[in-house]
Amino acid sequence: MGEMLALVHSEVSEALEADRNAKYADWMYDTPPIISVESYKDGEFKETFEKYVKNTFEDELADVVIRVLDIAHSRGFDLEWHIVNKMRYNTMRPYKHGGKKY
Repeated sequence: MGEMLALVHSEVSEALEADRNAKYADWMYDTPPIISVESYKDGEFKETFEKYVKNTFEDELADVVIRVLDIAHSRGFDLEWHIVNKMRYNTMRPYKHGGKKY
């Protein structure tokens, strides 16, 4: 489990680095957009993804989620249930959890 959590941390660090370097997916603002990944042939998709998305902040955040979902699957629990209930619980907590400014 330690190794799996370290891999999540690694992906978070890569997202932080991408943000610091202002590396964001620019496919939304350029052509050709990746709207329907199914419409691209494999080679065309790979080339477009690598040009517009690979190693960006969004790409690294996707890696974080994939790693977390992998952990949930390996432990056999329903992560969606936990997220929904945690979000409900959080609505009952005081704003900024005691007034912290950061």
